[in-house]
Amino acid sequence: MDSYTIIKYPVASEKAIRLMEAENKLLFRVDMKAKKDDIKKAVENMFKTKVMRVRTLITARSEKRAYVTFSKETPAIDIATQLGLL
Repeated sequence: MDSYTIIKYPVASEKAIRLMEAENKLLFRVDMKAKKDDIKKAVENMFKTKVMRVRTLITARSEKRAYVTFSKETPAIDIATQLGLL
């Protein structure tokens, strides 16, 4: 699968902004069939960064979300600025 097929869009909720500032994480809406390794590779390809961990959640609305933790060298705020979230 293509990186842009796996990662649909970033989530810009209040909780997502708090996670970005406190824990260096970004929250993305992803394809339901995407696995954690696929999500990790897609984010690393799209933003040319090092991803430490990916956790996924399937919401009650049948959406899959990925909590992506970035390495210390890459602040999540920089990536959010590139995406236009901030």
